[in-house]
Amino acid sequence: MSQLFQPLQIGPLRLANRIAIAPMCQYSASEGTPGDWHLIHLGHLALSGAGLLIVEATAVLPEGRITPGDLGLYSDANEAGIARVLAAVRAHSTIKVAMQLAHAGRKASSRAPWDGGAQIRLGAPGSWQAVSASALPHASGEDPPLALDAAGLARVRQGFVDAARRAARLGLDGLEIHAAHGYLLHQFLSPIANHRGDAYGGSLGNRMRFPIEVFDAVREAFPADRPVWMRISATDWVSGGWDIEGTVALAQALKARGCAAIHVTTGGVSPQQAIKLGPGYQVPYAQRVKAEVGLPTIAVGLITEPEQAEAIIASGEADAVSLARAMLYDPRWPWHAAATLGAQVEAPPQYWRSQPREFKDLFENAQFGAR
Repeated sequence: MSQLFQPLQIGPLRLANRIAIAPMCQYSASEGTPGDWHLIHLGHLALSGAGLLIVEATAVLPEGRITPGDLGLYSDANEAGIARVLAAVRAHSTIKVAMQLAHAGRKASSRAPWDGGAQIRLGAPGSWQAVSASALPHASGEDPPLALDAAGLARVRQGFVDAARRAARLGLDGLEIHAAHGYLLHQFLSPIANHRGDAYGGSLGNRMRFPIEVFDAVREAFPADRPVWMRISATDWVSGGWDIEGTVALAQALKARGCAAIHVTTGGVSPQQAIKLGPGYQVPYAQRVKAEVGLPTIAVGLITEPEQAEAIIASGEADAVSLARAMLYDPRWPWHAAATLGAQVEAPPQYWRSQPREFKDLFENAQFGAR
């Protein structure tokens, strides 16, 4: 029996299988509000057969967007636009839907990747002032961010709270707090980006303080019967940066506060990162968090083959796998994995006739007659 297709419990949330669709930015919103692209994109992925769909990094404040096209949840218009998309998804799919709440910090005010991805310099059309833990630019030659003072920290915390309350009204099944990939909360964690001399900088405990405060605030604002978890970069891939030991310490602190899972990725805080790519290259970090912390872990990073994903789950390296580019390339990846592994997967009845004859039991409850 395939372990990849066994149910998984993340706090109070039960997933049909161990396949998650990773949050993937689309840079296609208007002032934070999704339009038809998100309706098509998320509706398409909702029919994939995965157990969990995590909506892309969603900015909690306008200045927390990576690009002007980033999705947001900071206005009534944003909330209404997301409600429209979710209504369509839920009309045709039982997939569980979570959202990743995020703030870009010093990586904000950037162009979309297909426009080069560079920082939009201050004064140029579409630019805005970025903020961070310290007044250190992400890359040499960029405009530096403003270091957040007490009022700025309070504004960001409140932004996360307000977005969590909107997410609760939208009926989202869970929330993921983005503390990875070099964005604001990761900037507080990493000594590369955090040179503060106050209670939010210096020691490991101080650098963890603001991300933990944000988690506590979101956990309090979101219904107790729905899970909240965090995505963490387990290493900066830079000497002297954030590392796996800090990741374990943070995960242990989060567990004590009711965190339901840890989504383990790496990198993003520095252009100097030296990533050692290879199939499943980030999985060992998830394995260590799982072993030392005991929370459910979600592994990601060049997981592309069904047999590879099955081995990760069956060996106990992680509790779930998260697919990003592989899912964009093959939005029916869970169907194909189920066929390969001899499992069943949910599919809409409109598509039942598509299953190949050799996989006649692939779709759950599939009965299709024709006249």
